[in-house]
Amino acid sequence: MADLRNETLEDEDFDTILSAGIDFSGVLNFEKSFLIRGKLSGKIDARGLLMVDEGAVVEANINASRVVIRGHVKGNVTATEKVELAVTGKLVGNVTAPEILMETGCMFNGLCTMTGKDTVL
Repeated sequence: MADLRNETLEDEDFDTILSAGIDFSGVLNFEKSFLIRGKLSGKIDARGLLMVDEGAVVEANINASRVVIRGHVKGNVTATEKVELAVTGKLVGNVTAPEILMETGCMFNGLCTMTGKDTVL
């Protein structure tokens, strides 16, 4: 799968969308792609792609396969595949994943741990 920064994703690319203007509090579990445009607080456990769009605000610890942050996230982020922090993204919390992409201009405050890549230099 190509980097999302090089893809144009449409609403129909996501199985579920939390629209702007919606506030959700609680535990979110899903297996397919999920797009957040509103506000969410609590916890996210997922097996699919999670995208936090520009303007979205998430206060939660996140566990997912792949996480793309274009909005604001406060909490620890763990991914089994990849975490992408876009130029518009802000993350306050630790990030753990095999692959981590942070675009120039993003805001990140936390610890970064890359896992699963056993490469001898």
